[in-house]
Amino acid sequence: MLNVDARRLVLAHFWVAFAAFFVALLLGEWQMYIRSPLHAWIGNPELYYRSVTAHGSAMGYVFPTLVAMGFGYAIVELSLKQTLIGKRWAWAGFALVVLGTVMAMIPVALGRASVLYTFYPPLVGNPFYYLGVVLVVVGSWIWVALMSINMYAWKKKHPGQAVPLPMFANAAGAYLWAWTSVGAALEILLQILPVALGFKSTIDAGLARVFFSWTLHAIVYFWLMPAYIAFYTLVPRAIGGRLYSDTMARISFALFLVFSMPIGAHHLFQDPQVGAGMKFLHAVFTGMVSVPTLLTIFTITASVEVAGRLRGGTGALGWVRALPWHNPMMLAVAFSFILLGFGGAGGLINMSYQLDFAVHNTQWITGHFHLIFAGAIVIMYFALAYDLWPHLTGRELKDVKLIRWQLWLWFVGMIVTTFPWHAVGILGMPRRMAYYDYTHPELQPLAASVIITFIGGLMLVVSGVLFLLVLLRGHRALRINLPQYTFSEPVHVLGRLPAALNGHGLWIALMIGLTVVNYGFPIIELARQPQTSVPAVPIGGPP
Repeated sequence: MLNVDARRLVLAHFWVAFAAFFVALLLGEWQMYIRSPLHAWIGNPELYYRSVTAHGSAMGYVFPTLVAMGFGYAIVELSLKQTLIGKRWAWAGFALVVLGTVMAMIPVALGRASVLYTFYPPLVGNPFYYLGVVLVVVGSWIWVALMSINMYAWKKKHPGQAVPLPMFANAAGAYLWAWTSVGAALEILLQILPVALGFKSTIDAGLARVFFSWTLHAIVYFWLMPAYIAFYTLVPRAIGGRLYSDTMARISFALFLVFSMPIGAHHLFQDPQVGAGMKFLHAVFTGMVSVPTLLTIFTITASVEVAGRLRGGTGALGWVRALPWHNPMMLAVAFSFILLGFGGAGGLINMSYQLDFAVHNTQWITGHFHLIFAGAIVIMYFALAYDLWPHLTGRELKDVKLIRWQLWLWFVGMIVTTFPWHAVGILGMPRRMAYYDYTHPELQPLAASVIITFIGGLMLVVSGVLFLLVLLRGHRALRINLPQYTFSEPVHVLGRLPAALNGHGLWIALMIGLTVVNYGFPIIELARQPQTSVPAVPIGGPP
């Protein structure tokens, strides 16, 4: 069980994460509204890009980082059954993330850092925005260190024993994030901050984009990690089943470390400064990252089938009818898999060098990553919060009907929001545009689709309100005596594991090696090129 100090620590991370999520959700809906035919031209496009920057930074950096950190601290105590080592450092990391968030959002709110969460060089914003992002990352690195220290301490006390799967997966996510964030850190420290602080007036935008591509796609798999941990370690237990294969789960998390890093250059297919050979290499590895996802889909589907058959389901599909569809966790994993399937199918288009030309920088891309992150991932964040909440508050979370409504609204709202984006993206509608002239004959047919996305966004906002309401009501519910918190047990008793599946050394070495190969060459080549810098474009005036 979590002790009182650990509960407070986890709750603090979760509440700040969900507050940032809800503010960003409102900003996203406002953006859809002012871009739609329902609202007249706002007159100042900078307000739109200010909102997009805040929305993306909160959703991309703050929200998932705090969820991963809070969930990680809970996993240490619940799976290792030991008191978290370094609680003071954990609070220090949390304080840095909160301080960095405030520091970054103030210049964004003032219109001095409307550079979007991708930084978009040669645009350069106020230095406090970048310093705030750095503080968020440094705070998260403290979490990475604590995950490693706590796992090492457990292994020292339990020589030869298998590290519990939740902790093995949690540490994999931490190591992935530590290496993933290096790319953006290098871009900020070497390219952007010298300009933002007034030491330089030019910036190598091409090299900066390569540095950020190091982070840009791999960060998605850091976002995925808490959701995948929930797939493997919470879902089978919650629906009355067992995990089909512990070994398959470990292989999946290990492969995420290897294949999710060296693939970011597929975001640069249209950038001339990266050679065709490197683009091809990254496209190949982008295809390889589907392997751990397909392993996960197979393993979790098999685990769900085990649950259905344990509940009396027979025949080829009788187990599906026997599943506990009233259970929020069952709904969440089903919705998540459906959205992941749609999003993954769109990703096959993005990773293709030829097909990417048709959808590059269109609303198709917006639809794709919202299906993956806001759809498949966030819905599992809801599920893991619901699962943990009674153990964090000591109170009953009894609004099961309201939880089901919340999950249904999010699922349907995400489909209503993202499917029109895919359709208009194929027709060439650009993303990140503050205004569309729907009186133009060629744009007029697209007006209805934009209104539909706004309606979908309203459904998401209502779902977000219900989510927060359920959690708040959970704090005021009756106190209950809770059983021991458990994670999913595998179908077969876990025997002695090979060292490669009980630690991360081999996979970290492969991750670093592939990153050096896939990014080292273009970075060195671009750094050697003379006169590649361009004048920086300051946002909101000089710092």
